[in-house]
Amino acid sequence: MLENLPPDTLPRLLRRTSWSALIVATIGFIVALVIDQPWAALGLVFGVFLAVMNLRFLDRQAAKVELKGEQSSKAIRRQLGSKTSGRLAVVTVIVVVALLITAPLGVGIVTGLVLYQVVFVMNVLRVVASQGGIE
Repeated sequence: MLENLPPDTLPRLLRRTSWSALIVATIGFIVALVIDQPWAALGLVFGVFLAVMNLRFLDRQAAKVELKGEQSSKAIRRQLGSKTSGRLAVVTVIVVVALLITAPLGVGIVTGLVLYQVVFVMNVLRVVASQGGIE
């Protein structure tokens, strides 16, 4: 489905997703402050930041894999999977520690991560719909 899109679509999609997530995080930050949850507001911003950084690391990692030339798909999956699992473990530890420090901070981080993913999926659906939909 996404492989049929023009080559410049993915960078534009990721840029749009990052900006959209920052806007949503700003709104969420303000709402959390209005309902008197400063730790949740901080966590939300940090969660979106973690999601953006994860995407940047994944983008750089995928670019490095492509530069290494001919490799089997199994080797590429193993290489990408191990580093992705490592990043997931780091984010999980951060969330658990934040929950232990103060629950609203941890919940805010998880909310920021989820918001980023929702914005990403909405942007992907928008791009696919504008390119003729799913066949």
